[in-house]
Amino acid sequence: MALAAKIPFRHPYAAGFPGLGSQPVPTDADALDYLDRMAAADGASVEVGVATAVDAFFRDSKASGVFDALKACCILAGARTLAGALVPVVGDAPTNVANGFVSGDYSRTAGLTGDGTSYLDSGFAIDEPENYHQCAYITTKPTVNTVFVGSDNASQQRYLLYSNVAADETRAISGQTGTPYFGGSGSLEAGFKGVLRASASDFEARASATTSSVSSAAGDATSLNSFVFSNNLNGTSSGAGDAAIAFYSIGTSLSLEDLDTAVTNLITAIGEAL
Repeated sequence: MALAAKIPFRHPYAAGFPGLGSQPVPTDADALDYLDRMAAADGASVEVGVATAVDAFFRDSKASGVFDALKACCILAGARTLAGALVPVVGDAPTNVANGFVSGDYSRTAGLTGDGTSYLDSGFAIDEPENYHQCAYITTKPTVNTVFVGSDNASQQRYLLYSNVAADETRAISGQTGTPYFGGSGSLEAGFKGVLRASASDFEARASATTSSVSSAAGDATSLNSFVFSNNLNGTSSGAGDAAIAFYSIGTSLSLEDLDTAVTNLITAIGEAL
């Protein structure tokens, strides 16, 4: 990474030094708004390399048509501080419940690492059970069973993306209690995990760059906010674990493959920039 890319993106010479050439800087209006809100929380703007990675995510996700489906979303990497990482891309800022996560839990490249008890309240409830998605980008797979994103009343409102450590597997449940998605051995490795529903009769889940469809009846709308790093089980945290998560989003139905591509490119580019 060139030294110029390490300059804060709001530096007067961020786009280039006189006589020494130029470099790309963010241009998407929504990306600039997000980056400036992050800078206000961090106390300083991020480097040009991080900012252009974020800008590319905004542009790519818009071009593929997935951006408008994001209703609650955080990039939990790249920011200079935990406060900056909790600035939302869209939607409400998550609640760091009882300030459970602290600065030592945050890495600019790996994201936020669970401690087995702390979690985020996304502030978003799945009110369209036949039109929703949940996703998380995992940078370190858990060593104990973990709900990456979830809400659950143990009946007709079950929306879970989670791990089974013994099987080395990502799993998901959507709607009514029934057959879950089984990602298969090895699907718990670092990377994008997602689940969506766009019909009453089946749902899709994705891990290890493979999307599968599962026959399962849709459930009911819920007033339970989805938790991140844990399950919201009737208003109480359950299944908190120790995965490291660098991105999450919750919202309406979209292309899991396109979101996977945009998020994977984003987290990879942030790592290269830092």
